[in-house]
Amino acid sequence: MTQDSPTATDSARATPAGTPGATAAAPAAAPDLLRLEDQVCFALAIASRSVISVYRPILEPYGLTHPQYLVLLALWERSPRSVSDLSAELRLEPATLSPLLKRLEAADLVTRTRNTHDERVLDITLTDAGRALREDALTIPPRIIDKLGMSLDELTALRTSLWRVIDAAQSS
Repeated sequence: MTQDSPTATDSARATPAGTPGATAAAPAAAPDLLRLEDQVCFALAIASRSVISVYRPILEPYGLTHPQYLVLLALWERSPRSVSDLSAELRLEPATLSPLLKRLEAADLVTRTRNTHDERVLDITLTDAGRALREDALTIPPRIIDKLGMSLDELTALRTSLWRVIDAAQSS
């Protein structure tokens, strides 16, 4: 047989699937379920660290860390709030939240006082400086959007998907 002559194998490959003489396509390889880049947990962990690192230089001039910024966001929505209420809202253990609150109090952004109706409850209230900081903080979200280079629509869709993941994980 010369090189120009088709072989039986060549004609079988050239026959369209579903016609007499056609051969079945090779089965696709099973996906590797443990491939690192395919893990949702890995992508979420990297995304979280990466986004928080974008916040760091923007928050630094205000003397805030990202967790402290989250506490202030919750207090700007409603103040005063109890430690247990903040803990639930931020999904942080009270033992994790307590040092954040102490640092915010040392920075004169919040006060921590015992609730007058129940001394077991510690209320967190914004100070005048904490309330005033909200005006300056209004520049933070647009700067983050700019640094990420994503549209507001993209970030809104991402946030919606992340809340679905959070809800699914917490209900499992």
